[in-house]
Amino acid sequence: MQESIPAWLGAVVLCALCANAPAADGQADTILTNGRIYTLSSEQPEAEALAIRAGVITAVGDMDTVTDTAGPHTQRIDLDGKVVLPGFHDMHVHPLFAGVRQTECTIAQGSTLEQIQHEVQGCIDRTDAGGWITGGQWDAHAIGQVPDRFMLDSISPDNPVLLSDTSGHSAWANSRALAVAGVTADTPDPEGGIIERDSTGEPTGILRESAIMLVRMHVPPHSLEALRKALKWSLDQMLSHGITSFTEASTGFVAGMAREAELYAEMADAGLLRQRARLCLNWEPDNPELEAVIADRNLYARTNVATDCIKIFLDGVPTDSHTAAMLEPYALPMEGRDDEASRYGMLLVDQDILDEAVTRFDWMGLTVKFHAAGDAAVRAGLNAFEAARAANGFSGQLHDVGHCTFVSREDLPRARALGATFEVSPYLWSPSPINDDISKEVGDERTRRVWPVREMIEAGALVVPGSDWAVVPSVNPWIAVEALVTREAPGGSEKHFGKEQAISLDQAIRLFTVNSAKHLGMSDKVGRIEPGLLADLIVLDRDPYNIPVTELHQVRVEKTMINGTVVYQVN
Repeated sequence: MQESIPAWLGAVVLCALCANAPAADGQADTILTNGRIYTLSSEQPEAEALAIRAGVITAVGDMDTVTDTAGPHTQRIDLDGKVVLPGFHDMHVHPLFAGVRQTECTIAQGSTLEQIQHEVQGCIDRTDAGGWITGGQWDAHAIGQVPDRFMLDSISPDNPVLLSDTSGHSAWANSRALAVAGVTADTPDPEGGIIERDSTGEPTGILRESAIMLVRMHVPPHSLEALRKALKWSLDQMLSHGITSFTEASTGFVAGMAREAELYAEMADAGLLRQRARLCLNWEPDNPELEAVIADRNLYARTNVATDCIKIFLDGVPTDSHTAAMLEPYALPMEGRDDEASRYGMLLVDQDILDEAVTRFDWMGLTVKFHAAGDAAVRAGLNAFEAARAANGFSGQLHDVGHCTFVSREDLPRARALGATFEVSPYLWSPSPINDDISKEVGDERTRRVWPVREMIEAGALVVPGSDWAVVPSVNPWIAVEALVTREAPGGSEKHFGKEQAISLDQAIRLFTVNSAKHLGMSDKVGRIEPGLLADLIVLDRDPYNIPVTELHQVRVEKTMINGTVVYQVN
């Protein structure tokens, strides 16, 4: 944290402060008029105008009431009938990874083997001899089988190749990459990971969970300038979709925890990070880097950057990898394997170790976010929260169980009882290769309850959404809003995914606003449009409440405001 900020960055911050200077004599800095404002407030659900001073909403109401707050220096924005909503929150996203992924070998989701080989060949042609080829995203269901290293060797005998699957929890390496990493038949499976092997014990090239790091650690690191550009690109993308705050759900995945936390702090100091960001630090037992960053977390914190969240992976994903931990066995056996893990998946952390870690973090005032896709993993996470509450009482920390692809009915009421949050992944719900894979592996009966949001809400749980971008192609939340309401492909489809768990449009929008603000402990600052709350607002090109639900994915953000300042405007 000793690197100084260049002088020009200080000038950016100064200019931003000047732009927010309030108008004189208590008059509004900005008024928005002639619109349809959905406040999400029970006291005044709709309005046609609002006023802002010093980044705070000061008036919400009719045109006359708001216009009376304006003066000669007030900026006046005519909405021309457009809709205004509170800014959206993305509670599970990977901006740095998404930006870096843009520079890598990109494979369209659902690509066949021939399409993947063609794309990889093009990447090789643009890469130095012997250079690494990294990227993604492949899917075994779309390929028609679990791939192996020889399929990549045929086009890349000399360049090491490492490609992530659509979930990010499996990777596909060629023989050259395995050789560089020293992964052989004699290499044991790492704790929490699997090296897939053929009948002779040789690695097939498929690596699951922590085994991916055996190869990834040999990929050359990105330069600091490349990381800056990658993060800036992603932040701009999110602003264009009206995302005014977010949770970086895996800090340290790309470049290490300290380096990434410092990068966010630097971007905030430079005025290049406009959103409110919460960083979740990747946990593993006895990790000195994690302990150092936790100890120094206040050095990385900024007004809009919090480093008070810990990310713990409890399992993997319920795809062909069978790494999500399930209470009942998978519907299909794994080819070449018949062990406990292949039938029920993998819990990556013993319950007693998990209970101890969560209790400690809760006592320290840190929030815990779990990756838990299978119902056994969700139960383990709730058990850990229960242990923390028993030891510490209610600390005020609203911990969350992330993804929640499958949740036992018996566990649904526990979230409310424990003051915990279910974080779900509606961006993943459109019928797609990964969901076809999930349905195939777990069977139709469990698929009917996949991501049981309706049941969660009925049980009184606090539910929030996360994109998991760049696991999904787009960070656009309106794709997810439509999926929450229809459980179909964008635009509608005969095929659906967990149709019985669909919710209303108003419920879906509240997940991104009111609920997310509550989970962050910021209900008194954001999430609604009321006097006294911060002016985090989005202006839309159409009214989502007055269009067919199958058109929700077409909603576009025309303007994004944070603290009353326009940070994105179309064109």
